[in-house]
Amino acid sequence: MTHLLHERVSRAVDRHGDATAIVSASQSMTYADVGALSSRVAHALVEAGCRSGDRVGMLLPKSPETIAAMIGVLKAGCAYVPVDLASPASRAAKILSRADVRVVLVDKATAALLDEIYEEGGISAPATIGTTGAPIDGRRFQTTFDATTISRLAKAPPHVSVRSEYPAHILFTSGSTGEPKGVIVTHGNVSTFLDWALPAFDIRSTDRLSSHPPLHFDLSTFDVYGALTSGAALYLVEPQLNLSPHALARFIGESALTQWFSVPSVMTFLASFDAVPNGGWPALERVLFCGEVLPTSVLRHWMDCLPHATFTNLYGPTEATIASSYHTFSTPPVDDSSPIPIGIACEGEELLVLDSELDSVPQDEVGDLYIGGVGLSPGYWRDEEKTGSSFVPDPRDSAGRLYRTGDLARVGKDGLLYFVGRVDSQIKSRGYRIELGEIEAALNAIESVRECGVVAIASTGFEGAQIGCAYSLTSSSQATSLDLRAQAAHSLPRYMLPTRWLQLSELPKNMNGKIDRPRIRELLVEISETGTHAGGA
Repeated sequence: MTHLLHERVSRAVDRHGDATAIVSASQSMTYADVGALSSRVAHALVEAGCRSGDRVGMLLPKSPETIAAMIGVLKAGCAYVPVDLASPASRAAKILSRADVRVVLVDKATAALLDEIYEEGGISAPATIGTTGAPIDGRRFQTTFDATTISRLAKAPPHVSVRSEYPAHILFTSGSTGEPKGVIVTHGNVSTFLDWALPAFDIRSTDRLSSHPPLHFDLSTFDVYGALTSGAALYLVEPQLNLSPHALARFIGESALTQWFSVPSVMTFLASFDAVPNGGWPALERVLFCGEVLPTSVLRHWMDCLPHATFTNLYGPTEATIASSYHTFSTPPVDDSSPIPIGIACEGEELLVLDSELDSVPQDEVGDLYIGGVGLSPGYWRDEEKTGSSFVPDPRDSAGRLYRTGDLARVGKDGLLYFVGRVDSQIKSRGYRIELGEIEAALNAIESVRECGVVAIASTGFEGAQIGCAYSLTSSSQATSLDLRAQAAHSLPRYMLPTRWLQLSELPKNMNGKIDRPRIRELLVEISETGTHAGGA
């Protein structure tokens, strides 16, 4: 089987041309539609000067046309760079600049964002701007190709040389230095995961799969290519459904989905409002979750309500492509205190729990979690230093590599892996991977802030972890936490903004003179519980 993603989709187009491929609230596309539009977009990109290995920025909302355009980028031999449309223009500008995109794809809904990006200087040279819709004239740009141009181009893909080790996309995640970092994901990375996952989950052409995460989130990769290389139908979850658990529940039922894949915070959200129907959703066969820790009580609730469905926990960072381990539950956990395992390695993957000398730790002892195998990314885009520190030589094989996840884990007596926590300041909240250092960097850049400490606070709510900030101000400042939040919103997406704030005359320090983050966490929890805090700082 081919390891090129667009060729896998093309084979599905040949087999299932008249079948429904992608469904949204406003339209649907057949496999033949996806094949034709993706090829025409590829020709438009080539005519615009794209060559194999170039990057194409995606400033597009999730839609059938957007997914077809993504496949068109691959057919042109390029890598797509999806941008979080909720990000401030300054952050989106950094991503497009770092990726050194040759073309940006935009639509009317995101034209204002692109204008702001130009104002931020995010595109160092005038990039070609394309759209799959009507022509767009922004304040600082005009589209150079559009739907009319594309419609005249060939439905057969251009002849472009692409190899499995070429990047398919670059996904930018939160960086500890305050700058987003781009994870390179190759055709081969995704394809080898699909080779395991499609038979493992028995995905068939008659399936109807959810597409819940945004396209800049790595879990969406499995939704898109899992469906479109199997002849299955992909149902796009509209963002507004996330605001109403019961509307989201109706969507699952009315779409007769056979597979639901989301982050645990969404499952917690639905369970919290009792939106999971008891014995409902009869078409649903599989529930997959990945991205953060799911409370055991929530899993038990879902499994009790849907005894006909199978439930699988997947684990894996973006740097190891979608997921590296899995555990399918044969029965619900015994009680709410039972830990949920991340399971065993996916085929071709290896998970190792090691000590500081990279030696294996005994069973049931906690160690650092490393990943090896076919899913490993080549590294971070144009960042050899970060790549070298995160992807280390395998001590057992000089030609091999291991990815240092920064997670703590243990191997239980049952032989399964269990996630224990993080060794650094990276957290998961609402399914997003967040570096607390990036938030601190943004807040410390505010003129009125003297110093700040950002911490994660365990939450029983659907978000998984809350972000708290303690800060002190310069002597002349009268800024409030609302002022700081508003200023931080110019450089951080909404999901990275702290929800708990505490102003102190001076931040607590530990014996080494460093900011005492455990004490900050205690103070934030204390003030949340009592409305006041004791002990000063």
